[in-house]
Amino acid sequence: MNTSNNSNQHRIVVLDTETTGMNQDGGPHYLGHRIVEIGAVEIIDRKLTGRHFHVYIKPDREIQSEAVEVHGITDEFLRDKPMYGDVHQEFLEFIKGAELVAHNAPFDVGFMDYEFEKLNPAIGTTTQYCKVTDTLAMAKKIFPGKRNNLDILCDRYGIDNSHRTLHGALLDAEILADVYLLMTGGQTNLQFNAGSEEGVGGESIKRASAERKALKVLRATADEIEAHNNRLDIVDKSASCLWRQ
Repeated sequence: MNTSNNSNQHRIVVLDTETTGMNQDGGPHYLGHRIVEIGAVEIIDRKLTGRHFHVYIKPDREIQSEAVEVHGITDEFLRDKPMYGDVHQEFLEFIKGAELVAHNAPFDVGFMDYEFEKLNPAIGTTTQYCKVTDTLAMAKKIFPGKRNNLDILCDRYGIDNSHRTLHGALLDAEILADVYLLMTGGQTNLQFNAGSEEGVGGESIKRASAERKALKVLRATADEIEAHNNRLDIVDKSASCLWRQ
């Protein structure tokens, strides 16, 4: 697929990965573990385009039980899926030249670089192909001293993630795209650019339509207005009522 973009367009790829587990021996988190799912969505000029990359990958090792509890992906499910080498070129073409956005990016990039190295050391590293932006680091600056996982950020920004019962790379990438747009501009555009919902390596993305009916405005009744004014009268007796200023 052609992933080229005009020089005046800002192309972002929001990405998430799921893995076989984490290294428990004190070394790099990715050492010995492999990627089992990649999900990524494309944003151009702050609009979701509908293009995405999604694939499940068969690793050459078993998945840790703790990881299965997180993402629900099993060895049996991956038995007929492609190896990383089978999807590498398509994946690289999708992310090349983009700003790569991930939550706790060192985690995902570490695994990506490990896959690159195992496949062919000449491939190099992720940062040779993309500028990497870590939304976790961004969130720590915006909300210092607070927890900043993806679920908590969804609560803070009013993003509905009730359909997220298990971690999934594509779903998490979609959610993170909304979080990122709100973190960086205060307004998301959930409507795709004109064109097809074209996917790479997986199913098409389905998102809520931007063409929604206007919300019904409920006006206060006369009794409610009277009760409200009575309450303000009480406030006025003890202090200046800011509401009436």
